[in-house]
Amino acid sequence: MLRIVLIMAHAVIVADEKNWDNMVIACESPVLVEFWAPWCGPCRMIAPVIDELAKDYVGKIKCCKVNTDDCPNIASTYGIRSIPTVLMFKDGEKKESVIGAVPKTTLCTIIDKYIGS
Repeated sequence: MLRIVLIMAHAVIVADEKNWDNMVIACESPVLVEFWAPWCGPCRMIAPVIDELAKDYVGKIKCCKVNTDDCPNIASTYGIRSIPTVLMFKDGEKKESVIGAVPKTTLCTIIDKYIGS
């Protein structure tokens, strides 16, 4: 049982219209959100990077994914026009955005600004 809990702590969480407010807006820690779709090639390229970030920053940030096909209202609210797009939230506010399959170091630089390390 403990092993399952530890694995879950490292996992990227699927955010949708039902849990968006609790997962992202009300979250006390910074949240990295990837907007993606299953048919998007660059999204498949960045997915392992997001998974690594969830493990590397466990306990410091939350990593979420939003499928733009399933959640068009969230994507529209944040002006997502290209995917993958990664948004950084802190205290319920969008702080930064990155469009495209960027290197892990680019995302680490953004994350580090908001976790105070």
